[in-house]
Amino acid sequence: MSQVQQFRTTRPHMLKTNKEYARQTLMGGLSGFESPIGLDRRDRLAALKTGDIGFVHSWDINTAVDGPGTRMTVFMSGCPLRCQYCQNPDTWKMRDGKPVYYEAMIKKVERYADLFKATGGGITFSGGESMMQPAFVSRVFRAAKEMGVHTCLDTSGFLGANYTDEQIADIDLCLLDVKSGDEATYKEVTGGVLQPTIDFGQRLAKQGVKIWVRFVLVPGLTDSEENVERVAQICETFGDSVEHIDVLGFHQLGRPKWHEMRIPYPLEDAKGPSAALKSRVVQQFKDHGFVVY
Repeated sequence: MSQVQQFRTTRPHMLKTNKEYARQTLMGGLSGFESPIGLDRRDRLAALKTGDIGFVHSWDINTAVDGPGTRMTVFMSGCPLRCQYCQNPDTWKMRDGKPVYYEAMIKKVERYADLFKATGGGITFSGGESMMQPAFVSRVFRAAKEMGVHTCLDTSGFLGANYTDEQIADIDLCLLDVKSGDEATYKEVTGGVLQPTIDFGQRLAKQGVKIWVRFVLVPGLTDSEENVERVAQICETFGDSVEHIDVLGFHQLGRPKWHEMRIPYPLEDAKGPSAALKSRVVQQFKDHGFVVY
């Protein structure tokens, strides 16, 4: 008997006959997904480990934002980092997301499969940090690949050790956040350490996975010439896998969420980069031979 069949309250027919089904079916940002009803903590942990459920914050359909073509971007809940400029602090805790069936996710991908193929799009897992839930994400990617759907992982790479080489093989594209090239600055920005990002990027490159590097330019925090130079040097170790580097100017769109959640916001008075500063950073990357946006 499979693990999912051992759960006491997760069989689909029980969901459909449950009086609470209509009320508890996820709506709004998770409209169209079925949420497991009545799972106790032990069941949820077991299902998370096998990838039978994933904790999801929200999802949307977009173009030219989270990879090529028209994409279904799924924002997973949970993140080990605490980036000063995070736009989505409401995704930090996995328990704040909603558990979604693997089967429900696959049905959603199937629904849009023809659109993805027609536009060169696909499915992107973002967050939070989707690598906190490797079993769920990798199972969905495997199924998507079997449908001929393009897969994209948006990640800091901080939890790269969670992924096996076999799981990496199902990633067509990685949007890899290289948040700093300097270890001390990386610690200041994220609360974490830099090396796992480097290691994961090199593993992606070794398997031929395409990489779009993302670097957030924050005046007074990540903008020093030395820091940018080190980011460029790190990207060089990823070789030809790097298709381009996105220099993303800091903005304050995430500040209201920090206020709403009553979390002290470290960049309260920070400004976005000037055109001159962004031009200088873009040129630094170009001087290393990268295509830069």
